[in-house]
Amino acid sequence: MNRRGFFSAIGVGSLAIASTARAQQARKVYRVGILVGGIPPDGFREGLREVGYVEGHNVVIIERSAGGRNERFPELVQELLRLGVDALVSSATPAVRAAKQATTTVPIVMAGLTDPVGAGIVPSLNRPGGNIIGLTNIFTELSAKRLEFLKAAVPRLSRVAVLWNPNHPGQPLAFSDTEAAAPSLGIAIASVEVHRPEDFERAFRAIANARVDALMVLPDPVTSFHRKPTADFAARSRLPAMYAAKEWVEVGGLMSYGPNFPDLWRRAAVYVDKIFKGAKPGDLPVERPTKFDLVINLKTAKALGLTIPPSLLLRTDQVIE
Repeated sequence: MNRRGFFSAIGVGSLAIASTARAQQARKVYRVGILVGGIPPDGFREGLREVGYVEGHNVVIIERSAGGRNERFPELVQELLRLGVDALVSSATPAVRAAKQATTTVPIVMAGLTDPVGAGIVPSLNRPGGNIIGLTNIFTELSAKRLEFLKAAVPRLSRVAVLWNPNHPGQPLAFSDTEAAAPSLGIAIASVEVHRPEDFERAFRAIANARVDALMVLPDPVTSFHRKPTADFAARSRLPAMYAAKEWVEVGGLMSYGPNFPDLWRRAAVYVDKIFKGAKPGDLPVERPTKFDLVINLKTAKALGLTIPPSLLLRTDQVIE
């Protein structure tokens, strides 16, 4: 081979290697672990599609649910890490806390945590640092609004049972905010705690014996997983109830007010895309919700003998009939 042919061969070979490397990089299939307390979320897959990911082509989504048992999160995190996920995504504070304890290298994306600073997940919203990033759902700032809407639907309201899980890191603050907002509306609060799935029947009996006018449920993986039994109990007991998300209203609950959760999960997908494109999680600020929904089930209102005031209906984002 002459000198010109030798260097030509080297050039062609180098181009072939570079082309192969680019093709392998282009064919990178990312693995995303989704960790939830109950039912897998809406919105995340849609969000990934919007930023160019096709499930089974350039991304694989691996879902795991704790089934309403927060104590299962550490083992589920370890399972996802063994499966080699490139990012972990969750809206459950206990899940993110377990992930934080398990890894400092795999990015962790919060899809709407109640109080990530207060729970010790990140040091601040503006400069989270480390490998954790995402969104907060600011539940603790919505307690007064939920009671206000419930009072508008039930003007005679004077005593409300609050069903909540004190073991959830963000819920003690949410409950104290609810207690603080109640007196100005002429409402007394009856606390009813649940820690695990086995507690709900006892909790339902406690609510029935508390002589309350309505029910309010604070969201966490335990209460969210049991939304259908809770909505059914409220219907049987003829208790108007306020929830945190429309998923409760869709299974028969009266009303909900809170962040639009599918939108939070869609935005979590955008964070995942930024990380896969090279962004450092610690350099991205934690964002707040931008969409809030008031949802009312008129069929449930009718069954309870309630007439929802027109002024409240005008503020409603979605009516279920």
